[in-house]
Amino acid sequence: MRCGSDAVLVEVADLPEVERLHAALRVAPPPGLVELVPAARTVLVRFDPAAGGWERVRRAIETLPVADAAEAGTVGETVVVPVRYDGPDLAEVAELTGLTVGEVVARHTAARYRVAFCGFAPGFAYLTGIDPVLRVPRRAEPRTRVPAGSVAVADEFTGVYPRESPGGWRLLGSTELVLWDVHADPPSRLRPGVGVRFVELR
Repeated sequence: MRCGSDAVLVEVADLPEVERLHAALRVAPPPGLVELVPAARTVLVRFDPAAGGWERVRRAIETLPVADAAEAGTVGETVVVPVRYDGPDLAEVAELTGLTVGEVVARHTAARYRVAFCGFAPGFAYLTGIDPVLRVPRRAEPRTRVPAGSVAVADEFTGVYPRESPGGWRLLGSTELVLWDVHADPPSRLRPGVGVRFVELR
C-alpha cells in the first residue's frame, strides 16, 4: 500500500512474517531505503523518491526472497539488561504459571530475545522469544503509573518500560539500565532486530 510520496506499507499475516520480511529487507534493501518501521502486522518502508520511486520499491519488495527470521538472526548487537527480580507481580506470575518464583526468574533469564518492533511509547520495545510457559495475560486493570526501568511480561512479549507511564503488563522486576535517551543517537538502545538478554542481579 502506498503511503504518501516516500513510503510503502506492507501488510502481512502475523508477527513471524513481519520479522522475516524485516530481516530480508535489512539484508537486501530496496532502492533509496531511508527507514524500516516494523509493527505487529506491518512493515513501513520509507525511501528517497529521488533514488527509488514507488513502483521500483514495490517491485523490489514483491520479488524479495524472504528467509526464516531465526536464520537471519539479529542485527549483530545484543543488549544485556541486568534485572533485580523484585517486581510486584512476580509472585502472581508464578501462581498463574504453576512455577516457583525462582523458576519464573530462571526461565525469563534463560531465553534469548529479539526486538520485534517498538511502539506504545518512545523506546518501548516488544521482545519476542519468551518461554511459552511465561505467557500470561495483561492485568485486568492497568496501573496508572509504572516506573521507568520496569521489566514486564504480557501475552507473547516481554519488555522494559523506558520511561514512567501507565501500563497493564505484569511487572517482574526492574533495571537501572537507561534504554531511552533523547540526547543519544539513536535515542533508543533497543531497536528492531537487536538481541536482548536479561541477567539477574543478586
